[in-house]
Amino acid sequence: METLCHFCGNQNFTERHVQYVYRRDGHFLIVNEVPCEQCDYCGEQYFQAKVLKPIEIEFESIHYRGKKVARELRIPVEQFQEVLATA
Repeated sequence: METLCHFCGNQNFTERHVQYVYRRDGHFLIVNEVPCEQCDYCGEQYFQAKVLKPIEIEFESIHYRGKKVARELRIPVEQFQEVLATA
């Protein structure tokens, strides 16, 4: 990658495979081992469109066309004010 990080200005990046969370309309899809370039200084991640497009298509297949998934997670959700009230 021959560019600067948009957040910290660093020019050193490392190819990594990371967990990517795709979110739309209150629905989520977590995809493991997604290739990206990660800034060596701040950790910002950069993904190519050719990597993200199949994830978007998979999301639509799952949430809008009923495709079965390998695994599902149950994730608790709280409002910040509720978290403050119990602290």
